[in-house]
Amino acid sequence: MSVVGVLAFQGDFSEHIAVLHSMHVPAVEVRSLSDLSKVGALIIPGGESTVIARFLDETRVGKEIVRRVLATPTRTLPPLFVYGTCAGAILLAKKVTGKNAPRSLKLIDLTIDRNAYGTQLDSFETNIRVKGIREKIPVSFIRAPKITRVGKGVEILAEHQGVPVLVRQGKVLVGTFHSEVRDDARIHQLFLKIIKAS
Repeated sequence: MSVVGVLAFQGDFSEHIAVLHSMHVPAVEVRSLSDLSKVGALIIPGGESTVIARFLDETRVGKEIVRRVLATPTRTLPPLFVYGTCAGAILLAKKVTGKNAPRSLKLIDLTIDRNAYGTQLDSFETNIRVKGIREKIPVSFIRAPKITRVGKGVEILAEHQGVPVLVRQGKVLVGTFHSEVRDDARIHQLFLKIIKAS
């Protein structure tokens, strides 16, 4: 298994690192182009999407993520698989709506509405059924965005009340919920399975 990086500018990166370590998966924090060059997969965690977007731009890590996801892999340019949660989902979407929408990486064909579920007080927990996983998975929606449009090439893996909450297109997996806070590694395992099968 290649090393999995977790973008560590801001947000819940330490929680994702802990989940990966509990699975005995090598994981490192990513804050620079040098860090990014050492990983074959990257998790963009929940947090403040506007803050993370600024760091992605200032460090040029954002441009390199796009280059590696879209490019044909070579020996000098290995593929990069990306999983975005909550703020990470916002930053990966083709189009972002809502107040103070950040500039995104446009790596998955969907429209997402920032903080659509409301404030911190409107956060909630629920169980979702994920395609390919038998039992429901407990997840947390914390100041969560909402997917309002899904492109034709995007596979819907889970929904909540008829709204897509976990989707995939190629090397990119996006969830609008936090998968790292409920002591359940099955979404992370799904991400690793996608990498292994590709």
